[in-house]
Amino acid sequence: MPASKARRSRSSRRRAQDVIALESVPAHRMRWVFSILCVGLIGLLGRMAWLQVLQAPELEARARALQTQRTQPIGTRRSIVDRNGRLVALDEERFRLWAHPRYFNFPGDDPGLIRKPLDVARKLSGVLAIPVAELVQRFGDRPSGVKLAEGLDQDIVNEIRNLGISGLDLEAYPQRLYPQGSLFANVVGFLNLDRVPQAGLEQSRHEDLLRHEQVRSMRRGADGTPLPDDLAPGVFYGDHLSLQLTLDARLQELAGQALVAQVKEWKAKKGVAIVIDVTNGELLALASTPTYDPNKYWKYSPSLFREWSVQDLYEPGSTFKPINLALALQEGVIDPGGMVNDNGSLKIGGWPISNHDRKSHGVIDYAKVLQVSSNVGMVKIMRQLKPSLYWDWLRRLGLDVKPDTDLPGAIAGQLKTKEQFVAQPIEPATAAFGQGLSLTPLKLAQLHALIANGGRLVSPHITRGLRAGEALAPRAAATTGHQLLRPDVTRIVRDWMESVVETGSGEGAKTPGYRIGGKTGTAQKALNGVYLPGAKICSFVAHLPVDNPRYVVVVVVDEPQGGNAYGSTVAVPVAKQIIDALLVLEKIPPSTEQTDSQPAKG
Repeated sequence: MPASKARRSRSSRRRAQDVIALESVPAHRMRWVFSILCVGLIGLLGRMAWLQVLQAPELEARARALQTQRTQPIGTRRSIVDRNGRLVALDEERFRLWAHPRYFNFPGDDPGLIRKPLDVARKLSGVLAIPVAELVQRFGDRPSGVKLAEGLDQDIVNEIRNLGISGLDLEAYPQRLYPQGSLFANVVGFLNLDRVPQAGLEQSRHEDLLRHEQVRSMRRGADGTPLPDDLAPGVFYGDHLSLQLTLDARLQELAGQALVAQVKEWKAKKGVAIVIDVTNGELLALASTPTYDPNKYWKYSPSLFREWSVQDLYEPGSTFKPINLALALQEGVIDPGGMVNDNGSLKIGGWPISNHDRKSHGVIDYAKVLQVSSNVGMVKIMRQLKPSLYWDWLRRLGLDVKPDTDLPGAIAGQLKTKEQFVAQPIEPATAAFGQGLSLTPLKLAQLHALIANGGRLVSPHITRGLRAGEALAPRAAATTGHQLLRPDVTRIVRDWMESVVETGSGEGAKTPGYRIGGKTGTAQKALNGVYLPGAKICSFVAHLPVDNPRYVVVVVVDEPQGGNAYGSTVAVPVAKQIIDALLVLEKIPPSTEQTDSQPAKG
């Protein structure tokens, strides 16, 4: 038989055997197999439905948690800048270095190898500038959570990261820095180590200085590619706003240096210099001494953390005389061309009043009253104004009201009650030459701005608000202020004040080519209603330029020592330096006309 036929025969026999075997399988066994297959298929479908329908939200949330990167805000604050955008206060990112010795491992080491703290200390010593022995001592025998350093900047952090040491952890946090040091400490204040504002604008404008931050969540694919779906609105919003001051760092620095030198020379207790824009109340400078460095505030007495120029009261003395003359002119009780007889002394209600030099100046005009700072002349002038009306005007000027200002801690001045002022003749008499009432240097600056700007009471302030980008550029602010005095009245008083600089006690402030008005003051210092023997407060107020008033400069020095300590010798030199700088910085052109004031007699 051929081989092919044999193979076909064997194949036929096997097929026949398989059919016989299949036919011999019981029917119920087939049904069980079919049932098992169906149950398995149903179970698989059920599991798929369970995962894709019922468990879908939970699984999706777990997936998103793995795919999503969350960035927590570290609580930064907005910067503070001066009127020209120069940084005054800012937050910088700093780092704390934590060590976990139980995880110490170097690059290339076996994953199971734990390095000794000494090995890590040797690598970190040079980067942190800390001796190896000190680092080892800090490690001690603690397995984790050892703080090695803080205040690390980005350069040092990069060096630490480049070492690649496992078991080191860098914690980012914001640190408040004050690049100008003590220059603005008296108005800006500081944050303590817990970032709690303690003084100045940091405290009074705390809410405004909190930067807009939110938790950032971004999904990423398996390869790290950002997935732009499901982003929260505003997640990429950048808060670049800064709190802009009206103060000029250049002028502030010069005023501070001049003030410190003069306070030191005269062994004075303290001093302040203020420059105010009379058109809108912006302060270009508010320098005081002594002060402190807000970067190292813990080294200074807490008494320095308050700005005394807005929180301490004093009797303004002769610098208040121009204000009184304006009130007398406003009410028409004196004529601009009138005269007064200064006989050297007089008695009011049994109290003797005399000039500071004990001299009699005879019949003089009102400009001369300011030039020689005649107390007797001022008393006679103001006696023509009814005491009740005089008191009403002092109240209208806001002497006993807290000034409308953004300066933190500003307080109201002190004024006798109307009943006392009217019933006791000595009260309006002493007020005539600036005693018996008290105010702050800031209030004095506001009142002289009233004379300089034509009779408008502006609100002194040091902030322009939150700004960014081009809005930080200097700009001319709108004219503001409530009209209290007639412009013609203030113009006359300014002319009289100009004669004080031309020929009187303010000659030290004279600047060739510019018309400058001013008034010196040397007042007795009172404590709890009692005048302190020999204690003085020397001051000077300048208006410039008189033909087109823009600025008022106020300098007050508390308790200078020496018999020759007067407003003309102590305060005027400081004001002169500030005036010269102000003319340059603000590009003030020379005056268009000059006066021909006659020399003062006596």
